This record gives sequence, C-alpha cells and structure tokens, in this order.
Amino acid sequence: MYTESFYDVVVIGGGINGTGIAADAAGRGLSVLLCEQNDLASATSSVSSKLIHGGLRYLEDYNFALVKESLKEREILIKTAPHLVHPLRFIVPYNQLRRSFWLIRLGLFIYDMFGYGPRFQRSKTLFLAPNDPHNPLKRSIRKGFVYSDATVDDARLVITTALRLARAGGTVANYTRCISATRLTDHWQLQLQNQLNQQIYTIECKALVNAGGPFAEEILHSVLKLQSPSRLKLVKGSHIIVPKLHNGDEAYVLQHKDGRVIFVIPYLKQFTLIGTTEILYHGSPQKAKISLAEMEYLCEIVNDYFHHAIKPDQIIHSWSGVRALVDDQTTSMSNNTREYRLELQLDERGNLPLLNVLGGKLTTYRALAEKAMDKLAPFFSQMGGHWTSLCPLPGGDFPEAEFSAFLETLAQDFSWLPTQLALRYAHNYGTLIYHLLKGVNQLSDLGCHFGHGLYEKEVIYLIEKEWARSLDDILWRRTKLGLFISVQEQLELQQWLEKYFHTYYKKAI
Repeated sequence: MYTESFYDVVVIGGGINGTGIAADAAGRGLSVLLCEQNDLASATSSVSSKLIHGGLRYLEDYNFALVKESLKEREILIKTAPHLVHPLRFIVPYNQLRRSFWLIRLGLFIYDMFGYGPRFQRSKTLFLAPNDPHNPLKRSIRKGFVYSDATVDDARLVITTALRLARAGGTVANYTRCISATRLTDHWQLQLQNQLNQQIYTIECKALVNAGGPFAEEILHSVLKLQSPSRLKLVKGSHIIVPKLHNGDEAYVLQHKDGRVIFVIPYLKQFTLIGTTEILYHGSPQKAKISLAEMEYLCEIVNDYFHHAIKPDQIIHSWSGVRALVDDQTTSMSNNTREYRLELQLDERGNLPLLNVLGGKLTTYRALAEKAMDKLAPFFSQMGGHWTSLCPLPGGDFPEAEFSAFLETLAQDFSWLPTQLALRYAHNYGTLIYHLLKGVNQLSDLGCHFGHGLYEKEVIYLIEKEWARSLDDILWRRTKLGLFISVQEQLELQQWLEKYFHTYYKKAI
C-alpha cells in the first residue's frame, strides 16, 4: 500500500489543512504520507458554505490581519484554481435595526482596500426598486449594498490539493487510520490501519503533523498520548438546501437579530444553499446532525427578508459540520477568534517535531500550510522554499486563468460532448478533462450511463486517480450528483462498484 516505510513527514488528517500541508511539504522535496481515517474531505471540509472569502463580519471584531490574509489568499486561489474558484456578487439588504448604514459602508470600503484585484468588482450602494419583478426581497426593503467574494466546491478543492500532493511525489492514504504514534530515539514510529481490510502497517517518520480538525484533540490524547496547552472549542454549523429562491446569480447576506449573518447562495443552478448556524457542540463530530430548531432558524431569517416564505418541509437536503476553533474563552461563538494556531512540540532533545494544527478556515489553508512548513524547516536542511502561491493546482493551468475562454476551447475539442456535461467536467476537473477523456471520441465511448451525466468512464477515473472507494465518495464529495440521482440509479451504481472492486482486489492479490 505504501511505497516506502520511512517518510520525512507524515500528516494525519485529510481535510483541507492536512492535504495543504502535505502537498506543500512534497513540493519542497520531502517524502510525505497523508493518512485519513475516512475519505478525503469527509468531515468539515465538505460541509462548509462553499465560499472563498475574507470574512466581512470579522472586521467588526477588528480582526484586520485575518481579513487581509484571507483576501490575499482569495486572489491567489482564483489564479491558481480558476476552474474551482469563481467570483460571486453578494447583496446585503439594509436593515437599520441591525447595523448602521455608515458602519456597513465603512466595512465594505476597508474590505475593498484589502481585497483589491482585477477579478473582483468593488462594493457599492444599491437602491432596490419595489416593483422590480427580479427582486426577491420584500418590497419594504429599499436599500442595500453589493460586494464581491468567491464561491468554491470545497470537497473538490481538497481532492485537487491531494492531486497536487501526488503529483509532487507524495502518498495519499485515505481510509487509513493512525492507531498509534510513538517517539523513539531518532524517529517517530506509527501504526496505520487500513479501514477497508483492517490490515495494520508500521511506518516511521522524522516529523509528524496533527491536522485532524475537530478530531485534533482526540488524536493528541488517544493516539499520541500527549497534552496541549491550547484547547479547542467545537462549533456545529448547519446548512439547508431548498429549491431555487430567485433567478439571479447573486448571493444574499442576511443580518439576523442575534447579530449573526446568514448566506443565501445559488447552488448547482437548481437550488439555494442557506447557512450557517453556529452552536457549541459536544460529542463526536461524525454524529453531528441538523436539528429542527436550526431548520426553523434558517427559514425564519429568510422569511424576514424574502418575499416568498419557506418552511422546513421544503428542505431538500441538509448537512452539519463541526469546526474546531481555538478556544479564547469568549462566551459568544460569533466573537470567538477564527485565527489558527500552529503549535510545535519537540522531544527533550529538541528533535522529532510534532506540529498541531488548531483552527483555520477553508480560504486560508494555503497560507496555513506554508507557515506550517516554515515551522518545520529547521529540521530539514534539504527543504525547498515557498512555491504554492504561483503554481496552479492540477487542472488550473489554462491560459491567463480565463474560464470562459477555456470553455470555448473545450467546445471545439469535444464538440460531441453535451453542453451541461462539458460544463460540469470543466468545473470539476479543469484541464484534467483531457486525462479523463483520453481515447474518447463519442458519447458511447464513456460506457455505462448511471444517470444525470455520470458515466462509467468518469467513475473509473475517480477510483483510479482520485481515491474514490464508495458511493458517497463519488456522489457527494467528487461530483455533487447525490442531489440529482435517484434511489434506483444509486442502487445500480452500488452494484457496479461492488463488482468492480471484487475484480480490483482479486487482481491485487
């Protein structure tokens, strides 16, 4: 399963921060193994609000450094992953009972200054016409603001970063749990267990990174048998998916009476994504589920602003994720710091580093990874320098990062491909579509059709190139087709997978 038994760095945790650190390390010339007990992006990193953003509301807490760093990363990501990250305009309906007009205007002015770039339009004040049929807001709302941020397929960003790791020579081991890690005289010794066949492997490394996200404290205490001076606060955030609320391409930012803001975002052309809640959470992150109270909370705020009311029984799908925040002892979840902490622990001789990654957000994962490797640099004289800010992510290497021009090229090169399928391939894979469709000259060459544009060729690609091992891996994390495909179609795909893996593992013996 593993190409070697000794690695420079082993990273535990296949979310966005873990894959980012592993990819950065491999690109600097180190031998790297990434292990994840479930699938890549199977926890927090696939259940976010799907945004690459600076965090406008963090300005209220004077958290200028985090906002500035996030907006810088937004610009880097839209250049290096133009197939995954796309600009999005956000409308903020003005509500004089929440925040003052001039406070919002000042915040947007600062936001524009920090995030200035040619791909993002500046903010402005809006005057909403009450008789505009395209305006979904209540007629009493006459004024608002509009600003720019970006949207992303969060799970595909993780998968694509893992592809960057593999391309740089690193090893990706999803469905592999670290069951023990012990400091010996001159190296770490780890026991890893394959969760699919229960086989146990022993490997060694020089440095260990704990990027377990909401599982970081559990890994530290139960696997590493160590303590940390820092504490994590687990916060559950839930989102709901409802039928499309409006026909425009813009998202909305709604101010709740409790001071929080809720996003209402166009999603996959046919739906609207609404979230997130923020509730202190105790228990296993894997068991987090949305409550009826959260559903009603999200529906209530939408109904405060939108002309057409929604009810919980209109919810098509929902998800809940658990974020790990560095506990700063504040009582308010909204005011708790969103800054991450990189905590380095050494043995008594100042060697065998363990780096604990605490907190962090999707947008800043690349910067976090870069700083994490800088902390480990003193232990690796052969380590190279910074590289990820200028190097495109796999699939993002098309000329001048122009997505529309890329789509035109695809239409010429694959004229037989249905437009909607070509668009989905372009968003998911970027230039890797040429690898996906290698040797394919017509639609029938894609093999068995499982429904909604999912063909056998793509499924095999996801298994062989993107580490997919289950129905959910394919339908929810790598394609988002779980919202479309029927129960019968899922059953047929599951039967196909069972037959494929039976043959696959039989050949491997």
